[in-house]
Amino acid sequence: MTTESYVQERWSLDDMFASIDSDEVKEALAALEKQVEYFEGHRQELTDDISSDRFFEILEAYDGLVRLQSRLGGFASLRFSEDTQDQRVQAFQATIQQRQAAIENRIMFFKLWWKQADQQVAERLLPAAGDYRYWLEAMRLQTPHTLTEPEERVVNLKDVNGVQGLVTIYAAITNRYTFELEVEGEVRHLTRGEIMSYVRSSDPDLRARAYQSQLEVFGKDASILGQFYQYIARDWYTEGVDMRGYQAPISVRNLANDIPDEVVDMLLETCRGNATLFQRFFKLKARWLGAERIRRYDVYAPVSKGLADYGFNDAVDIVLESFAGFDPRMADLARKVFEERHLDSEVRPGKRSGAFCATVEPNLTPWVLTNYQGKADDALTLAHELGHAVHSLLADEHKAVTQGASLPLAETASTFGEILVLNRMLRQDPSEAVRRDLLFRQLDDNYATIMRQAFFAMFERAAHDAIHEGASVDDLSGLYADNLHDQFGDSLELTEDFNTEWVSIPHFFYSPFYVYAYAFGQLLVLSLYRQFEEEGDAFKPRYLEILRAGGSASPDAILTKAGIDMRDRSFWQGGFNVLDGILAQLEQMKVPART
Repeated sequence: MTTESYVQERWSLDDMFASIDSDEVKEALAALEKQVEYFEGHRQELTDDISSDRFFEILEAYDGLVRLQSRLGGFASLRFSEDTQDQRVQAFQATIQQRQAAIENRIMFFKLWWKQADQQVAERLLPAAGDYRYWLEAMRLQTPHTLTEPEERVVNLKDVNGVQGLVTIYAAITNRYTFELEVEGEVRHLTRGEIMSYVRSSDPDLRARAYQSQLEVFGKDASILGQFYQYIARDWYTEGVDMRGYQAPISVRNLANDIPDEVVDMLLETCRGNATLFQRFFKLKARWLGAERIRRYDVYAPVSKGLADYGFNDAVDIVLESFAGFDPRMADLARKVFEERHLDSEVRPGKRSGAFCATVEPNLTPWVLTNYQGKADDALTLAHELGHAVHSLLADEHKAVTQGASLPLAETASTFGEILVLNRMLRQDPSEAVRRDLLFRQLDDNYATIMRQAFFAMFERAAHDAIHEGASVDDLSGLYADNLHDQFGDSLELTEDFNTEWVSIPHFFYSPFYVYAYAFGQLLVLSLYRQFEEEGDAFKPRYLEILRAGGSASPDAILTKAGIDMRDRSFWQGGFNVLDGILAQLEQMKVPART
């Protein structure tokens, strides 16, 4: 263990701005206005005969604009995440979003010109674009779906005053919820993050009551939250399919990720075809729990008293040591998050639930939010989010527009980091009991990251189409119930309170069709980790190169360089084969007799 001491605390945003009403914010807004005015002056220079040097200078000016906008927008978003109930912050975030939409309208002429430029002009300018090249190439993929400049301006204003407003209200409402749960004879009022820690309790009654409390609170507002979702989905369909001409709602996200529709279809079909693997797992878990069949409440139940708890300092130690064991640079980069106080790990009312890593721009260490409560699950979540931070820091040599990896590849470092920590936990205590618990835990996590997320994406596809055809909120709950039955088969007992669970899934509201990126990333990491086990140190430079690439190349190019063909069905099946091997190990272990 290291000798450093780490404490849970609220993050500091001082590396961006001191406060929402500080002189620094006012100065940044004034500086941004000047940059916009300067950039607007380039409009007349965008002609077919523009020189490569001048074009590059305009790209640099655009990147500078993005950096300052990201700093202001990131500050507003992170302030809202740390306290979603602060009305001053809500108003500040709305103001910044409105300002950014207006700025985007003033500078969109550049993107529109580039998308519509003659192919010969593009081919002449691209070789001199340097790190901007892939960003420019990806932008031209959207040409068939681009509207006129007046239409694009209306869309920007519509988004900030419409969908973004609905998302903000959804976040404010749901992060205000408290959940009542009796624990050891004491009635507690808990945040969502706090109550969800009990779904992994060794007490079956406590697990059920934790789920029931959460589902009841969300269920009471299902008709309202469901209407938010309907409006978001209708807007997504109207803009993406009706106006821009995408083939299907999910195609909007696929093109943004630069992943072909057919690859995403193959991913989801492979996941559906392997649903029986996790159904086997749930039936095995039932035998270990001494039940004929587990309930949906028991999906994450430990088969023993559970893994040891981890104090915050111990969790940080094991994460940093796991990263250092792979490559010391990874630990050094993750440590920057702590040294610069860019981690918010406290549990408190009003704070956004869950966890995330926010990259603002290349000059700044990312900010990480978790709700740490001392469980092994929390330690792995910490590893996941710090993995994101390492990914961003390794890619910070790139421009602001090329630093971030596409969503499917963005989960690479995070899930790889989780596997490193899991294996270190196993090495710390190699007893059969701990090995069994960790293998169960690995399958729990892979279910949550692959199968659950893939079926979420399948629900989204069905829900968006159904809403377009006039489906009610109750109809959507029926679709979700069907989705759960397809996912679980006869492997567990489902209760009707889960029918409205979908209104509690933030990604459906915040980022439609985001979720399949988790399944993509996890299956990719299983393949990469298998290469690491086979190749040892020889694998490390190639892996770090994937992370350094950030968003400077297409996912296809990055994966091809790593020896992976995402169009090959056997690649996706290979990840499930790894999981099948883990399940086979568990199936060979002797289930203790129940008396």
